[in-house]
Amino acid sequence: MIKAPIAIVVFAALTGCQTLSNKPVSTSVSTSATTVETNPLTARMPVIDRQGHIAYIAEQGVGTAKVSTLYRIRPDGSDRQLIDQLNGYIYAPAWSADGQLLAYSKQAPREHPKIYIYDRSSDTRNRVVNAEGSNMSASFSPDGQDLLYSSTVGGNADIYKMRLSDGSIQQLTTLPSTEVQPSYAADGKSFVYTSDKVRAGRPRIYRYDFATGNATPVSTNGYVASPQLSLDGERMAYLNGRKAAIMTLTTGQVVNLAETGLDEPARLSPSGNYAVYPTRRLNVGGQVAGQSSSSLVIHSLSGNTSYAISGQNGGVVRSPIWGR
Repeated sequence: MIKAPIAIVVFAALTGCQTLSNKPVSTSVSTSATTVETNPLTARMPVIDRQGHIAYIAEQGVGTAKVSTLYRIRPDGSDRQLIDQLNGYIYAPAWSADGQLLAYSKQAPREHPKIYIYDRSSDTRNRVVNAEGSNMSASFSPDGQDLLYSSTVGGNADIYKMRLSDGSIQQLTTLPSTEVQPSYAADGKSFVYTSDKVRAGRPRIYRYDFATGNATPVSTNGYVASPQLSLDGERMAYLNGRKAAIMTLTTGQVVNLAETGLDEPARLSPSGNYAVYPTRRLNVGGQVAGQSSSSLVIHSLSGNTSYAISGQNGGVVRSPIWGR
């Protein structure tokens, strides 16, 4: 069975990465566009990328002492803002296409994961999925009207679609296998997801077509999971074994970016020219020996260069997602 989130223990291997200093959390809702545009690390980014926000989760503590915090930050490391926090777990944030809404799952101790939506314009958080079971991996339709997610409400992990205007729900997969991690295509006609229907415990990536209701495998090798399509539909970011990876779908060419030290895939920027992923490394000097440091790594897919943004207060960084 695929567990949510899928747990794979890996070790980071990053070299030559520039690190931005850790900045305090901002309580302001806005930031100066000049700061983002003139930062030398982001000056060459398309406007859609450098003026967007990266949402991510920072975890501190273990077991019943686990505290999860959801932040958003600019890709130059500025304007870090707290969105939500709880004693427990936060999973899988996902932006709407316009960057105004952020869906994510929250799990308090002894409760099941529930899906919430944060609205940037009103600074409000509303629970939208509270079905009995594990409700995870939300994905907005391009028009923002529907929400895909996986749930074990029926006893098995399947993919559902909710109409946000009235809360109506349609079950899309009904197999006895595990279907999780849906992610909409930008045209709204299909989505990609993870399933182990061929062999239990050996997930593959599939594309579901809304017009036919059929799912076809995406050509990949080995253990793969957590897919995300670029806005132009040409690339797919995913977890390739132990590596954050990007595939060019027309050619099947795969670029493995790094072993992250976490069970985390890469995620594409709105332009598709950059990828972000978290990494964790064991400290050997400079900080407390034996403890790990965690960062967001932003990687240029064209220039093959990268830089890192340090996490907040030494927490473990997870699940970054880049929105407008």
